[in-house]
Amino acid sequence: MFTNNRRQEERTGKYGTPRVNYLQELVSQFQNATDEEIKERIAANLANFAYDPYNYTFLRQLNVLELFLDCMTEPNERLVEFGIGGICNACVDPSNAAVVIQCGGIPLVIQCLSSPVRNTVNYALGALYYLCSASNKEEILKPEVVDIIKRYASAGAVSVSFSNIAQAFLDKHVSELNQA
Repeated sequence: MFTNNRRQEERTGKYGTPRVNYLQELVSQFQNATDEEIKERIAANLANFAYDPYNYTFLRQLNVLELFLDCMTEPNERLVEFGIGGICNACVDPSNAAVVIQCGGIPLVIQCLSSPVRNTVNYALGALYYLCSASNKEEILKPEVVDIIKRYASAGAVSVSFSNIAQAFLDKHVSELNQA
């Protein structure tokens, strides 16, 4: 599932394209695309690469995290979904989370909690779980945000995944506040 240099070499073969070059090509195609459907496919493809720690350095080097954040500002709900999906996949890594935070991504992630797209909400909940830290708790743990997350936590009959992720967030980040 996860890649290392040896595995990557085996998969690409003697004449294969190195991963960083392939990701650069995807970024270039995204930036040059005018068709929304093509942009959606490329953003989804990049988001799939964001789960693998092998790619984290490349994603930062190629500004893919910023590309994901840009997708989250688009009116196209599928680009928003793939953008927040990429952020969610990548922000488990503290260096990636730092880039998202430094680029002002927290408000964009919070905004995704109100999306009509279920995957977007799930990804936002997961991303906030990893982004929330002592240095930004005040920004994330605003009463209105905690209220939304509490509503998702109590919505087990509607969506078990919303409920589980939201409850995990509350257990980790809000319980600490109540115990402090």
